Amino acid sequence: MGISIDKEKCTGCGNCTSTCLFGLIEVVDEKACIKEAGCTLCGACRDACVFEAIRIETEIAKTLLGDEYKGVWVFAEQRNSEIKSVSYELLSKGRELANTLKTELCAVCFGYNIKNIEQLTAFGANKVYVIDDPAFANQSEDQYVLELVRLIKQYKPEIVLAGATPFGRSFFPRVAAILKTGLTADCTGLDIDTEKHLLRQTRPTFGGNVMATIICPAKRPQMSTVRPRVFKKNPPDATRKSQFIKVDFNKEAITSKTRLLNFVADLTEKVKLEDADIIIAGGRGLGKPENFNLIRDLASVLEAAVGSSRPPVDEGWIPYYHQVGQTGKTVCPKLYIAVGISGAVQHLAGMQTADCIIAINDDPNAPIFQVATYGIVGDLFKVVPLLTEKLKGG
Repeated sequence: MGISIDKEKCTGCGNCTSTCLFGLIEVVDEKACIKEAGCTLCGACRDACVFEAIRIETEIAKTLLGDEYKGVWVFAEQRNSEIKSVSYELLSKGRELANTLKTELCAVCFGYNIKNIEQLTAFGANKVYVIDDPAFANQSEDQYVLELVRLIKQYKPEIVLAGATPFGRSFFPRVAAILKTGLTADCTGLDIDTEKHLLRQTRPTFGGNVMATIICPAKRPQMSTVRPRVFKKNPPDATRKSQFIKVDFNKEAITSKTRLLNFVADLTEKVKLEDADIIIAGGRGLGKPENFNLIRDLASVLEAAVGSSRPPVDEGWIPYYHQVGQTGKTVCPKLYIAVGISGAVQHLAGMQTADCIIAINDDPNAPIFQVATYGIVGDLFKVVPLLTEKLKGG
């Protein structure tokens, strides 16, 4: 397992040196040399070599998977008995993956007095494994981990997906670690390699500058977390039928190292960013934190959520939970108004799937205009108040 250079093929052109993100390649005596210590075997240098002089050998564990692992599972997360929207998004994508693999799609849902659980069927599940019990009323991470691990070991699904929500990001890696399998976090794309029957898991890396496609050939299940609003929900089919399986568990065996004392809701967030149909987002162009009042006034008129690019969050102008982008939230509203946002690739990754994008910026060359449906080139301190007054009917 490692990387090597065929000195006979290498011409010392140097194409590979600029592609190495860690600066591990240099040309010595007209031949490329690689410092293997620190190399992640990402393959960027190999792909850049037109002379095919770079070889990467990876060692795949000899695990006999056979046909015992079958099916696509979606962990249907709920909070306060309400199933989260990302669960339906994953079921819609899971239905596509299951059809390609010619297998069944199952949902797994833990909670208490879960509402509208039949919707899991309408969005594509063939089977729904349910624990509906007071012991699961709160999202006790230890309990969720143990029960999901037990079910996976019992039924052996081939693929297991969960939302990259705060809770999903916390408990799902623990499940993967116990099962000794791989987990790709924050995926933005999923598809099936039809030749090898592997899940191709695509996610941004290196600050969103590189898209990595990851596979897990030797371990099962293949596990991924997916950001909310990355995949669109299919229209629900109320005529679809499925099997509901009530899961029995040993209550005496359920213990937790933590106890939820209280859950404090953010009362300042009138409209949840990830669920909003309209988002008004501000950027560095606002100049100072007080100017976010322009954004809030417009959002109030439109009953919209308030968003932000990363710079205002880094400056402390607005809390992190308003951040849209690669290191924030992925959103897909019907209308996204970007005010004073230049449009860095990291921000575009979180909002460019919006149905309609309106950009307001005084720089006509700002990258945000490349993805905008409509663009307004002008002083935001004049444009936004005029727009607010017009919408008020003034």
